Amino acid sequence: MCAIMSVSTVFAQGINDVADNIVGEYLTDRGGSKSKVRITKNTQGTYDAQVFWVENPLDKDGKKRKDVKNPDKALRNVDIDKVILVRGLKYDSEDKEWSGAKIYDPTKGIRVNATAVFESKNKLRLRATILGIGQTIYWQRIESSKKVTK
Repeated sequence: MCAIMSVSTVFAQGINDVADNIVGEYLTDRGGSKSKVRITKNTQGTYDAQVFWVENPLDKDGKKRKDVKNPDKALRNVDIDKVILVRGLKYDSEDKEWSGAKIYDPTKGIRVNATAVFESKNKLRLRATILGIGQTIYWQRIESSKKVTK
């Protein structure tokens, strides 16, 4: 069992060695509500994450759900399946993790500090913290836009 855990840890470290390995599509499950997120590299060389699909896109009236809890009133009319969750996530080659940005939680309407690291080739662990209090969530890779470098 220990040998399996060591191999898994070594592999995860390898995938965390290359900044662009985070680029791809992920399935998230937040409290039973599934969505798909696409992480892309932007022109500044940092990474953004945007929702492109949600399991339940319609409200109780059959209309497309909006990002009604967004603290930025100008963004409250954005379709829930187009919400930008992260802008400007930076890769830290020394710590071998992605950080330096805030992640947005549309279910609560808040932005908190975020770090990301792979636990395995297809399992991205995101740690969201505010004032030292945090929560860990996992995104499961469903597609990579390029071959993942080990």
